[in-house]
Amino acid sequence: MTDVARPFALDPVRPESAGASRRALALFCVVLGTAVLQPTLIIAVPFVALAMVAGVRGGKPFIATLLAMIVVVMGRQDAAWFMERAWALTVGGAFVAATALRPAWRPTSRALAAVAGATIATGVFLAARGGGWETVDWLVSDHLRAAYAAWIDMLAIARQGEAVSPALASALYRTVEMQIAVFPALAALESVAALGVAWWLYVRVFTGEDAGLLPMKGFRFNDHLVWVMVAALLLVVVRSGDAVTRIGANLAFFMGALYALRGLAVVVVVSGGLSLVGYALFTVGFLFAAPVVIGFMVLFGIADTWLDLRARVGSVPN
Repeated sequence: MTDVARPFALDPVRPESAGASRRALALFCVVLGTAVLQPTLIIAVPFVALAMVAGVRGGKPFIATLLAMIVVVMGRQDAAWFMERAWALTVGGAFVAATALRPAWRPTSRALAAVAGATIATGVFLAARGGGWETVDWLVSDHLRAAYAAWIDMLAIARQGEAVSPALASALYRTVEMQIAVFPALAALESVAALGVAWWLYVRVFTGEDAGLLPMKGFRFNDHLVWVMVAALLLVVVRSGDAVTRIGANLAFFMGALYALRGLAVVVVVSGGLSLVGYALFTVGFLFAAPVVIGFMVLFGIADTWLDLRARVGSVPN
């Protein structure tokens, strides 16, 4: 028995969504891999928002909600602290609204809608405040560069005081600078994945069932979003200024990641499902030829938009 009524959305326990803990773990790895915001925070705030709407009456839901609230209030209350929580609250509230208004949508669709709404609202707010975007950009840049310096210090300690090789330091620095350039896209990807984890946790705690997330082979989103990708590439190519180019680059990065995941879903369906050896080979190929693998996945994802490749093999209905 559970301590509260079933979630306020439609019954999240579809037969194909059972055994979702591994999918939640995979999403959590995505959260960690794209983290420019505090990972636990971006999960905790949407979970608390969902819990507050559902109503907490005691037992496991109360304990889980209390722990999540502790995560929310922890940390040194500086400008970055408030910035992260403002974004988490905005995207969490948007996800709750999407869940209430469109309960039949998949969690992925609701998460994308929430992130899109939060991005637009945040963009309008920052545009209305003179220098708002510059402040956010500086805060994130300062945070990431501080993390880079901490990594260099940790590596030096691990090497017993020996200086880090210039090649490694340079590679890490280039990675950090790339993160700074596309941190809006990384924050959006992190938020989409975090909303999936928060939804799974919500379903798990409030219903006691390991469900709520659909298998990878069913990953898809609105086909019309391909035009967002087209518009993003046009913004990059036209080069109407640094700000416009950066907006286009971030949109292209975000949509490219989504289409890469969609392409991976196509590969899983067409191949009949990857075995453990298949996943191992894919991982090795990704490690040694990441640009090539990602490029093919993006192409497969875009092709699925136009050709509906999975429906052609009869595995995933529209």
